[in-house]
Amino acid sequence: MVGCSQSFVRMLEKMEEFDPEKVIEEFEAITQDAGKVQRETLKKILEENGSAEYLQSLGLNGRTDPESFKTCVPLVTHKELEPYIHRIADGDHSPILTGKPITTISLSSGTTQGKPKFVPFNDELMESTMQIYWTSFAFRNREFPIGNGKALQFIYSSKQFQTKGGLAAGTATTNVYRNSQFKETMKAIQSQSCCPDEVIFGPDFHQSLYCHLLCGLIFRDEVQFVFSTFAHSIIHAFRTFEQVWEELCTDIREGILSSRVSAPSIRTAMSKLLKPNPELADLVYKKVTGLSNWYRLIPELFPNAKYIYGIMTGSMEPYLRKLRHYAGELPLLSADYGASEGWIGANVNPKLPPELTTFAVLPNIGFFEFIPMKHNIEDQDHNQMDPSFFHIEPEPVDLTEVKIGEEYEIIVTNFAGLYRYRLGDVVKVMGFHNTTPELKFVCRRNLLLTINIDKNTEKDLQLAVEEASKLLGEEKLEVVDYSSHVDSSTDPGHYVIFWEISGEAGEEILKECCNCLDRSFVDAGYVSSRKVNAIGALELRVVRGGTFQKILDHYLGLGSAVSQFKTPRCVGPTNNLVLQILCDNVVESYFSTAF
Repeated sequence: MVGCSQSFVRMLEKMEEFDPEKVIEEFEAITQDAGKVQRETLKKILEENGSAEYLQSLGLNGRTDPESFKTCVPLVTHKELEPYIHRIADGDHSPILTGKPITTISLSSGTTQGKPKFVPFNDELMESTMQIYWTSFAFRNREFPIGNGKALQFIYSSKQFQTKGGLAAGTATTNVYRNSQFKETMKAIQSQSCCPDEVIFGPDFHQSLYCHLLCGLIFRDEVQFVFSTFAHSIIHAFRTFEQVWEELCTDIREGILSSRVSAPSIRTAMSKLLKPNPELADLVYKKVTGLSNWYRLIPELFPNAKYIYGIMTGSMEPYLRKLRHYAGELPLLSADYGASEGWIGANVNPKLPPELTTFAVLPNIGFFEFIPMKHNIEDQDHNQMDPSFFHIEPEPVDLTEVKIGEEYEIIVTNFAGLYRYRLGDVVKVMGFHNTTPELKFVCRRNLLLTINIDKNTEKDLQLAVEEASKLLGEEKLEVVDYSSHVDSSTDPGHYVIFWEISGEAGEEILKECCNCLDRSFVDAGYVSSRKVNAIGALELRVVRGGTFQKILDHYLGLGSAVSQFKTPRCVGPTNNLVLQILCDNVVESYFSTAF
């Protein structure tokens, strides 16, 4: 039961009829003794890739046990592996990181560091992707069974390109969507898109989005659920619907596609679906004009939808309020936990709301270790005496050794050439499913606002924005999106928070919001630094409407896919172009008087 389990691989090969109970049985079996499965998985990874130059250079000499592996193989970040990955991308076919040649490269979204990273992608990663999809669907379908209809999937594929060495390269989502296994799997789990491939793989995101909405309306009675990779994309789709719904109605009424769609491939595909349907146009018109402030938009448009599905945890949590507004009573189900580098776990408790979602680690898709994040609270007194105390990093623990309630940084070893790779994610252990841990995503470890002794994470920023935006709620306004930046050009340096707001807010309310933001960072290092002016007054900069759309367009221009886009929450010095977009669109600025 190592790598993708044998029965799962057989299902993939034959694409036999999907049996959710068989998939659940398989999952229960591999999680009964996760420690044993982990050892077997590591053995298989090292046997398959033992000939790789990277492993050979570390002196494993054929050993495959966890103890030897940890002794010989160092913890690494992407920076250490980059020279090896670039050799692969440049066409070196020798076994560098893996035994078998890598034929495809994935690009990360690039929203964290400002530029995409190259990551190896292979058949084994594709199989583990499908195993995650099947597993979470089996548990999801048990709680929320769907009929044999269609899915309104806001999915987009960016262009694949050839690396210098002739390898296919694209975003991780593009590599998945373009794989034949993806379409077969979606068919098997009753999750076929109501859009033709030409829309998903269209050359222009805005045209594809328009046609996704149009196809959804054409097949409105058959739509069983609404999906996008990230909650952000679902919000973006329905904000767009607010702008273009009358044009969509005209297209349906007349059976002629709007001139805003100019791509020949999309127009040809849509002409086969779009026929004059005045009754449907009237119905959509009636539904939309009967809404109050777009509340319950999704169930009104798609009466047979059972739920809304996508990644809703971590940096997506700020969008939940707006998503619930569109969704009404429809359940929000959070999708699984992974990264461009590979998958970690599946959501096997789909009834939990997104804020409480956990992910059960699949112990056969990689070898996982965890660095404890706890800074020995009981030993804090020693910190005053020994400033180096904080910098001694604890040893990683194995998958089954983690403790409930503790936070850890994840270390991944997978079948695609990443060994003891620091993913950079911090997770909290919420419980166990049999013997495998159930993880809650906390934040990215390296997304820190820090000037002095202060350390504020993406989660701290989110909580501060949520608290301050409550003041806007009283004015019937909302924060559309936000980001942050440490401005070190002033003395002392200070935090800058960028807000895009849904309408005009008064000066007094924005001053209050600014003070509230400053007070809501409760990190002891921040508060003490603010009190003695070692950190300057927090600055709230309000940007004009559409600024975050410009940031999205910027990333699309770099070759990112909307499916992978995450608003950068902390814009660092390496992300100059995004900072420029934000600064160029500031319409008003306020400094805190809270301290």
